Amino acid sequence: MEVSAYLERIEYDGSLEPDLDTLRALHRSHMLAVPFENLDIHLGQPISLHEEALFEKIVARRRGGFCYELNASFAALLRGLGFQVAYLSARVAREGGSYSQEFDHLALLVHLTGAEDGKSARRILGPDPERWLADVGFGDSFLEPLRLDEPGSQEEAGSAYRIEREGIHRIVWQRPGGGLWERLYCFTLQPRRLQDFSGMCRYHQTSPESGFTQRRICTRAIPSGRITLSDTRFVTTQQGKKVEQPVNGESQFYMLLKDQFGLELLP
Repeated sequence: MEVSAYLERIEYDGSLEPDLDTLRALHRSHMLAVPFENLDIHLGQPISLHEEALFEKIVARRRGGFCYELNASFAALLRGLGFQVAYLSARVAREGGSYSQEFDHLALLVHLTGAEDGKSARRILGPDPERWLADVGFGDSFLEPLRLDEPGSQEEAGSAYRIEREGIHRIVWQRPGGGLWERLYCFTLQPRRLQDFSGMCRYHQTSPESGFTQRRICTRAIPSGRITLSDTRFVTTQQGKKVEQPVNGESQFYMLLKDQFGLELLP
């Protein structure tokens, strides 16, 4: 991991101590700099979960990715700085109260007591106030990590989040702009290997049932909200207010990718 190149990619020049302030700042910088996007799926480019391939795509080519890519890459950066990190399997909330299947989403558990020493990830899973949920790969969600064992609401930039415990599961809830609480996803604290997610990563690249094969998406946080580009619309959300404009054809789509996200791709 070329840490200095990664930090330049996310425009981060702050402290490198493996503590809470650094974790929060890195998480926010990543969300503001690296878009969530599924464009390779529609360009017919296979997605690799090998660390070298992730670095080459996200850092060297200044691209984005979806959850498996973004959170795996962010985990490698955190470990390179001395953080303790475990991969978590999450299941995305559906209407009616159900959830998607296991490994549908990759999130991260970060423990802040001491630096990474190569021992089993089980070290970081016991009760401790310094456990944090990090996730730079879910699109429109928290800019900074959430304290895992905080039972109450965690406020952030006009939105609120909470992590509810239900048996062995934790459920992440979001209340945007003072509205109603909505479920985002559920997860357990069982540590996973990155290769455990390879099957669902292939599914989302190839299955007609996957939302990622059905439409293109590119979205990134901005200091006051979020910008989102789909096949038909470009949406700017600032302080809870949305402004939409239609996307008229492929030339405008690729122009917006370049101008708004810094992604120069050939149609």
